[in-house]
Amino acid sequence: MPYPVYETFHSWQGEGAHLGKSAFFIRLFGCPVHCPWCDSAGTWHPDYVPARIDKLEARELAQLALKAEPEIVVVTGGEPVVHNLESLTIELGRAGLPRHLETSGCRELSGEWDWVTLSPKRESLPVPSVLERANEFKVIVDNGGALDEWVAFLSGYTDERPIWLNPEWSQHSKADVLNQITEFVKRRGSPFRAGIQAHKFYQADILDTGSAAPKPLGGNPKLGF
Repeated sequence: MPYPVYETFHSWQGEGAHLGKSAFFIRLFGCPVHCPWCDSAGTWHPDYVPARIDKLEARELAQLALKAEPEIVVVTGGEPVVHNLESLTIELGRAGLPRHLETSGCRELSGEWDWVTLSPKRESLPVPSVLERANEFKVIVDNGGALDEWVAFLSGYTDERPIWLNPEWSQHSKADVLNQITEFVKRRGSPFRAGIQAHKFYQADILDTGSAAPKPLGGNPKLGF
């Protein structure tokens, strides 16, 4: 079955443990989570959904990725786990490409992955199996209580796996948000790490012609929340 593809592009990983690596991104269409600050609203929001969504077979996507010669392939969304990703991971594996997944973990995983980044969302909390499988966690700090909220939620999963604390992008220049993260990391240390979406400073993704124009919601309740 073909996959609904919102965009594919060659850039570099802007977050987490693989920061700076050449990466080919496959962003799939569709998401049931609907975060009010989503930065890829074109994958689901009715005000931003494109008129046409291409559907590509797993082998086609693997060949596109292979042609780019990246270090890693990142499958993201939207929320990619709403699709059965087994055939995609098989084809990426046959192409010899490291397979990375970015997910909220709202559903069980399918396929074999070399790296799983779990970014939990309060709108649809991750299922236990994905919490166990994740290689790293990415927490979005979008309000003053977010740190305490997610630290409590992840308390049973606090081990050697890094927990990245990223300011939500519309908050990234606010000193109080950044200082809160800074003081928390200074106080708690490992596995907590200060994070950022570095690719956005470079505008790296939009340099590729396959990348769609950013459509961030920025927590705006007038957009249907």
